[in-house]
Amino acid sequence: MADASEKSNGKTGLAEDRTDLAEDRTLMANERTFTGWMRTGLACLGLALGFQAVFGKIEPVWLPKLVASGFAAIAILIFFSAYRQARLVFHRMNSHQFETTSRNHMRLLCAVMIIGAAAVGFGVWYFDWSG
Repeated sequence: MADASEKSNGKTGLAEDRTDLAEDRTLMANERTFTGWMRTGLACLGLALGFQAVFGKIEPVWLPKLVASGFAAIAILIFFSAYRQARLVFHRMNSHQFETTSRNHMRLLCAVMIIGAAAVGFGVWYFDWSG
């Protein structure tokens, strides 16, 4: 009987190890997804700046500013939703063998990106980009 229980404990231990590694892989995939969304938000900010720089002299003047501000607002939404989704995954799972990004680092990165996107959105309206 001892052999059977030892075998089942060994199998249980291996199953728990595989489950722990699966959680670690999920957390790492979550980090990659978060950074992918942050890149998408940065691309929206690039579109906002580029649109304002290229089409800034179009009449009426408010139209390119509105479009550029819209891209900055979309970037803010992307940053916020990326952090929110990443946070939900981090709350459901625990890291076991691998070190994951700190939740505070993700929060700080998201806050900096949101502040930067808001600055771009407001800067479009208050600065003359025509050169």
